[in-house]
Amino acid sequence: MGQDKGQYDFYIGLSLAISSSIFIGGSFILKKKGLLRLARKGSMRAGQGGHAYLKEWLWWAGLLSMGAGEVANFAAYAFAPATLVTPLGALSVLVSAILSSYFLSEKLNLHGKIGCLLSILGSTVMVIHAPQEEEIENLNEMSIKLADPGFLLFATGVIIVSLILIFVVGPSHGQSNILVYISICSVIGALSVSCVKGLGIAIKGLFAGEPVLKNPLSWILLISLIVCVSTQINYLNRALDIFNTSLVTPIYYVFFTTSVLTCSAILFKEWQHMSANDMIGTFSGFMTIIIGIFLLHAFKDVSLTLSNLPVSLRKDERLLNGNLSNHVYEHLNGDEESHLCETEISESTASRRNGSLTF
Repeated sequence: MGQDKGQYDFYIGLSLAISSSIFIGGSFILKKKGLLRLARKGSMRAGQGGHAYLKEWLWWAGLLSMGAGEVANFAAYAFAPATLVTPLGALSVLVSAILSSYFLSEKLNLHGKIGCLLSILGSTVMVIHAPQEEEIENLNEMSIKLADPGFLLFATGVIIVSLILIFVVGPSHGQSNILVYISICSVIGALSVSCVKGLGIAIKGLFAGEPVLKNPLSWILLISLIVCVSTQINYLNRALDIFNTSLVTPIYYVFFTTSVLTCSAILFKEWQHMSANDMIGTFSGFMTIIIGIFLLHAFKDVSLTLSNLPVSLRKDERLLNGNLSNHVYEHLNGDEESHLCETEISESTASRRNGSLTF
């Protein structure tokens, strides 16, 4: 019975995670459309610190779609481990890339498509070899995990790095480097997922009749989640306003997933019981993701698609065949001309000799 309930919870979490990716992937497109409409009207852009998007209904539609996706994602963490739910966010990359090609006229070249595929494949490998999450039954167990010195050190480092990115690096490099704003969203996202996991446990305890509302940890997790999500939304808006959606979405996914898996490993100490095969698989998956991101970012301005790739190959083939034919023709023609020239010289020499004798 317990095994059947575990499988039932697993499929519920899986369904919620997939629906979350669909909602979140669509939210990127709606919010980008709203920001583009504001830019055409001459309003101060979000990338420059403006907040005119609060008056744009398309942006609010995107926010509601993202809210629905986050709610589904929130519920998924209550039924399934973070090592399953978080990497499934790769589906939002596919949704966003497909919709952006139809509604935003943003194109991914061949390198970008291969990069997206590699990122998803790498994430899948990480899911297969990732350690299983330690089950936590109530908030008291969660408080013990949160008070662990390793997690406290990690959380302190995340906060310090976020403050440096926001107040030092962001103002000078945020407009030109796509990784600045996305890094802010990603590192803070690691803490937000921890808060979501804790609140999910609290909600399950509330339905079970436990006095979770009297526990201070519930309110600390809720306030921390509001602060983290608000910061993520702000800087994700800036990244979407400045850079191409087809680049923002997969890069954000990879950075966010890596941060969450790292936080989950530190918080729940899942990696202590991993086998060598799982460690190698996890490392291979991570390197595959890095290669995918490199293809996305390094070759984004190269105009290369599947439609023009065979044409270029045929041109190269025709050019090669043409050069070979010309070379053979010139070689044969040169031999023939040299032979004719030798014949003419011989005949001219013979005629001059005959002429001199006749004279």
